[in-house]
This record gives sequence, C-alpha cells and structure tokens, in this order.
Amino acid sequence: MACDLTLGRLEPCKDSVGGLRAVYFFNYDAGAFANFTIVAEEITALTAPITCYKYELKGANTFDEANENSRENGTSFWTGTGTFVFKKQSLVSQKEMKLLASGRPHVILEDYNGNFRLAGMKNGAECAVNTASGAAMGDLSGYNVTATTQESDMASFIDATLMDATDGFVVTEGV
Repeated sequence: MACDLTLGRLEPCKDSVGGLRAVYFFNYDAGAFANFTIVAEEITALTAPITCYKYELKGANTFDEANENSRENGTSFWTGTGTFVFKKQSLVSQKEMKLLASGRPHVILEDYNGNFRLAGMKNGAECAVNTASGAAMGDLSGYNVTATTQESDMASFIDATLMDATDGFVVTEGV
C-alpha cells in the first residue's frame, strides 16, 4: 500500500530548540504550487522568484499542525495554527494588518533551528488580526495574529538557500 511505513525513528539528540525567529507572508496565488520543485517533501527550487514580506518575532510565537482523520469518509488532512505577536501599533502596520486579514496569504515559518517551512502552500491561510492596547504600562500595544491553514499535507520544508535569493524567495523587510 502507498501508506505503509518505511522507517522507524530513533530517539534524537537534545540539540534543537522551540520557537519561531520570523514569519514571512506572500500573496496568495492559486498557481504558486506549480512554481515549486519539490523533492522528498522539500521545496528545492522555484521556476520564478517570489516576493515575500518578513516579520521578525520575539517571545511566544507558535505554529502547530494537527492531523485530522475520518475512517468513515476516508479522509486525512492537516490543520495548521500559527499565533504571532507583532509589537507596536502604527498607521503603516495597521494598513498591512488589514491587508493580511483581507487576503489569504501563504506563510513561511523560520524556526530557531534554521528550518524554513511553507504553510498554506495550496490553499493559503486565513489570518485573524486582533489589536491589543493593553491596560498597564507593560502590556502589549500591538497586534495578535492567528493564521489557520488546511492542507492535504504537512507544511513543506524549504531549502534554506532559497530564502532571500534572486532565484528564490525575495525577502522584503519592514520598517
């Protein structure tokens, strides 16, 4: 069967850490998937460059994927949920947050282990933006963003050399 296991898994060394370093968004394109060369579930090349927008992260930012199965319906898919905190409110940021909430962007996640993964590759992400003003001086004044994806596969790994490359993902940083 196509779903038979092929490998076991050894207990890995304790040499990785949790957390996200940055999240990148690029505008939804139904044909974006056709632009990728995928080898063993890793994006290894692009047929044309894609501009993406980098948001640096610090603190409690997460991305988790849950597999959902139905034996009755014969279905299996992955729901990804990312929660991101963008500090400080501004007019420029507010305009971008509105675009983020109105669109259906693809999401690239960069973790602290040097991994890049693409979530929402085929269907994009639904992003909910909440503005936070806080009550006390030390509270957040910024945006809480929740990005939700539903895909038939887990978020694909991306060859790190494709990030900020002229023939890969061209990264635009903010202000």
